[in-house]
Amino acid sequence: MTSHYHLSLFATATVAGLFLVGNAGLGAAEAEAKASIQSTFESTYIYRTFLKEDAVRAEERDGLIILTGQVAEPSHKYLAQEAVAGLSGVSSVDNRLQVKSEGTEKSDSWIQSKVRSVLALHRNVSDGKAQVDIKDGVITLRGEATTWTQRIFAAEYAEDVEGVIRVINLMTVQPLPVREDRGGHVGRSADDLIDDASVAALVRSVLANHRSTMQINVKVAARDGVVTLIGSARNPTEKYLVTILVSDIQGVTAVKNVMTVEAIAAE
Repeated sequence: MTSHYHLSLFATATVAGLFLVGNAGLGAAEAEAKASIQSTFESTYIYRTFLKEDAVRAEERDGLIILTGQVAEPSHKYLAQEAVAGLSGVSSVDNRLQVKSEGTEKSDSWIQSKVRSVLALHRNVSDGKAQVDIKDGVITLRGEATTWTQRIFAAEYAEDVEGVIRVINLMTVQPLPVREDRGGHVGRSADDLIDDASVAALVRSVLANHRSTMQINVKVAARDGVVTLIGSARNPTEKYLVTILVSDIQGVTAVKNVMTVEAIAAE
């Protein structure tokens, strides 16, 4: 009797111990997973370039990512969502980020934020020093462009943002000096450092912010900088425009546009 009683106590204690150890292991694994998703998010190009000064936290719950904290402008809120959505294992995103100075939709501050975001994401204009001012929907561009082409593109891109009535381009042109490393070779391009999740997020953000592409139904995938576009365009010109815009985005090395054209498909 005593022997059976002691064995029963031993078995109960063993099971309880295993339960506590198991729970502790699960707790440690959960904490590690949370730290891992935050670390992965912080290693992305989008976080390092646009969100580093913001207070953004990413918490993972069975594939669902919950974003909390505060960002400086609306474009950062969208970029954060698109960046984590492209990470491995993420099934959906709950974006609870607050914007410090959001303003009402289509207000001058809202439009100004979108224009700044578009100019920052396009490769041909991002290395310029464009100052974006706005009054009653009219954008004034000041500062320096590195080439006349860049100056023209800056105005074209700004004018294609929803809410912009017209653009006054007062930018001057100041070419950048050619930089070489000590071996006499041009240094590694910054595009090489942009991860695929960030590339896809940048593409989606640009297409959503341009007035001429914001209504287009397109899915974006990126691998080693090569962007694949799947969806439909209303006509060949619209499909070509998407290719041109995406080709000029930071980190994009090539574009495979396999979008179907509705006008042709309907014939």
